[in-house]
Amino acid sequence: MARNPKVLLVEDTPPLARVYTEYLRFEALDIEHVETGEAALRAIDREVPDAVLLDLRLPDMDGLEILRWIGQRRLPCSVVIITAHGSVSTAVEAMRDGAYDFLVKPFSQERLTVTLRNALERSELQRMVDDMATGTRHSGFGGAIGSSLAMQSVYTTIRHAAPSSASIFITGDSGTGKELCAVAIHQHSERSEAPFMAINCAAIPRDLLESEIFGHVKGAFTGAVANRDGAATLSDKGTLFLDEICDMAPALQAKLLRFVQTGTFQRVGSSRSERVDVRFICATNRDPLVEVEAGRFRGDLYYRLHVIPIHLPPLRERDDDVIDIAEDYLRRYASQENKPFERLDAEVRDIFRSYRWPGNVRELQNIIRNVVVLNTGEVVTRDMLPPPLDNSFGFLQPANDSIHKSRRKDPWGNGAGELRPLHEIERDVIEEALRLNDGNVPRAAALLEISPSTVYRKLQSWNAEKSEVRSTSNRSSRFD
Repeated sequence: MARNPKVLLVEDTPPLARVYTEYLRFEALDIEHVETGEAALRAIDREVPDAVLLDLRLPDMDGLEILRWIGQRRLPCSVVIITAHGSVSTAVEAMRDGAYDFLVKPFSQERLTVTLRNALERSELQRMVDDMATGTRHSGFGGAIGSSLAMQSVYTTIRHAAPSSASIFITGDSGTGKELCAVAIHQHSERSEAPFMAINCAAIPRDLLESEIFGHVKGAFTGAVANRDGAATLSDKGTLFLDEICDMAPALQAKLLRFVQTGTFQRVGSSRSERVDVRFICATNRDPLVEVEAGRFRGDLYYRLHVIPIHLPPLRERDDDVIDIAEDYLRRYASQENKPFERLDAEVRDIFRSYRWPGNVRELQNIIRNVVVLNTGEVVTRDMLPPPLDNSFGFLQPANDSIHKSRRKDPWGNGAGELRPLHEIERDVIEEALRLNDGNVPRAAALLEISPSTVYRKLQSWNAEKSEVRSTSNRSSRFD
């Protein structure tokens, strides 16, 4: 089902807002009304609308500031200025800053509807042109920021998967934004008006997790003084997000499997089955197949939930996304702390590109907040950066350093102009990746852009070969 275009109405006079909404009552639009500039920025940051009807005189800021804010971020929406203080100079300034059109109060219903239709048509045409010019490359989606190639497939999968009811399985390192991805899927689904319930399976004690998910009845256990709804009940008709699902105890996994298969569950302490309609989204920072192979995660549950997989790449693999994300956080925190920060200087940008970001976006977020709280200025400079980005521990190195090392070692040949067998090259590259990451298999796999389970299988195979060689050698020595 195609969604209605979303229009944000920014008007601080409620009676006028009601008039404009009434003017547009026959249009197939989703209209959100806010009365202040700050509320408008939050609404746009949450979900970019297709068009903005923007009053210039707001109680907390000039509407032109919002127009420029939208332009600086190159957001794909058309802005129509509405004001009672129209003048040629104001109109020219607004159009120069990117406004699509300019309406002077009072205006007729026909003038508003025609202008808004044209603005929405222009937004759609611009998106089509941008998609053709960039291969459907998007700068963000559902609150996520970044136009790197690594994120384009993520945006495409979210866009296609969101309208369905299929279960989603999200993987990625800690701090890559798995919950943000889940929220984006929910917001762009047909369940968006229903609840989104998130449960972190690693953060809740195992003996309480079942109650958090399914609820309990009075007297089910010590402290159960009343009946309590769990996330399953509260997310009826909506989305249930189970984060770090691989940390769930095996016994609870069996009950979850029944819930996924039948849509029914029993509260803790109850023998009565309840039925709900929920969409499942799960996430983990582990390799789920490794967990299945190790017997820590049920295979039947994995294949029930792993209908549409989404892998979120680590920040170090997202090219210049780190700069876009950093400057977005910089502007947010500067506004919150009343600081004048606007951008990063060239040296800081280079440092951010070189650092490997083991904590991913969460680490970047904390770094920017540290800078904003402890410093002041319009530009972030190197001397403002906290460890380890000030290089006090010598952690900075090019993110693709392993590639350069591999080239210097010339892994393809033996130095005599002859090619080496592919299996030898593969083994050398995997062992080099493990060495660069101190034996950490998931990080080495991410560096090589392969699944950690592939690395584990290779290591197991090589260890088996070594054991066989040692066994053969021992047998030979006994017969010598």
